[in-house]
Amino acid sequence: MTTFTAAWVLPISAPPIRNGFVTLEGGRITAVGDRTPGEVASLGNVAILPALVNAHTHLELSYLHGRVPPSTSFNDWVMALMALRRDHPDPTAPVIIEAAGHAIARARASGTGLFGDVSNTLVTVPLLRDAGMAAHVFYELIGFSHPDPVGRVREARAAADAAAIGADSVRVSLAPHAPYSVSSALFMAIRADVNAHPDLVTTVHLGESAAEVELLRQGSGPARVMLERLGVWSNEWQIPGVSPTEYVASLGFLGADSLVVHGVQFTREDLERLKTAGSPLVSCPRSNTYVGVGAPPLESFYAAGVPVAFGTDSLASVADLNMFAELAEARRIAPTVSARELLRSATLIGARALRHDDDYGSIAAGKRAALIAVRLPPDVVDVEEYLVAGIEPDAIAWLDTIHE
Repeated sequence: MTTFTAAWVLPISAPPIRNGFVTLEGGRITAVGDRTPGEVASLGNVAILPALVNAHTHLELSYLHGRVPPSTSFNDWVMALMALRRDHPDPTAPVIIEAAGHAIARARASGTGLFGDVSNTLVTVPLLRDAGMAAHVFYELIGFSHPDPVGRVREARAAADAAAIGADSVRVSLAPHAPYSVSSALFMAIRADVNAHPDLVTTVHLGESAAEVELLRQGSGPARVMLERLGVWSNEWQIPGVSPTEYVASLGFLGADSLVVHGVQFTREDLERLKTAGSPLVSCPRSNTYVGVGAPPLESFYAAGVPVAFGTDSLASVADLNMFAELAEARRIAPTVSARELLRSATLIGARALRHDDDYGSIAAGKRAALIAVRLPPDVVDVEEYLVAGIEPDAIAWLDTIHE
């Protein structure tokens, strides 16, 4: 048993504790508070907080870092990404595996302890397992005109089950990519699989671009042009004539088990629909700017009462996987949201969304000792504001590397 004291302890589920302590034993938290019991190990002027949660990324795209330039057109950015991916059809190519492994290590060095990772190939499952990183991997399916949606989901379920064998800290479920790349029949087949596995969650990119909104409302625009260029457009597709959120809700997809990602184009009505459904919303503000869809209306997300988590998206559209950098961008574009709420989003809300909150997301007795210590300058008065201003990896240490 080891007790650490620090200038600040941030339980997240309770206000910050000045000169607090955390007691660990057997890889678990046994106590947290402000009255130090017995013999302790003092960490000095640091803040102890739970590991951050990156609720949305694509680790298998890490090899594309710096290769897809920023764009003012989301569809142009997507087409450039797809062209580069075609150069590496083998998902187990060394360049892909090595880049993903390095990304996991760098993310941990910057304080991330739990991932929500989207994969088209499941290649990241063993990488996360071998790195000892907790994660929920979403096996993402694409198919705007797939001839056998039920058969596609059946095959994907078998692959997901096989990948999950022996990966106790990594859960695997199925997920649709987005309304502009997945048919209604495939959406519903995936939903049926999720319903059959109530202990798992799913996710979907939604309301990311204006082109997506135009396609669903009018059946026209850049997204349709892209689908036609790719040879997957179907004239049998029924134009929904509604917003992306209303569309997926009509398919029975929304719920507390479905993480909705991006939401840059969401209206007040869209957010009310998410709140009613209980769907967590994962925001990736740095990536949104990079791919040309603009900054998300983050303040509106919080004002609507929707559970907000954060993700970095992939290294194809962001400088790094440092969640503290994501928090700094969130603070910049949402100055009215409190630092406490932003930190809660990057920890406890993300862990809840991924259904890992029994172990992660806050400092509480019984949870895993996945805790980080952030070095503080001597003049910090508001520790929460300091932590959302951007923290570099060299200021971060994991408690399990300090002493176990």
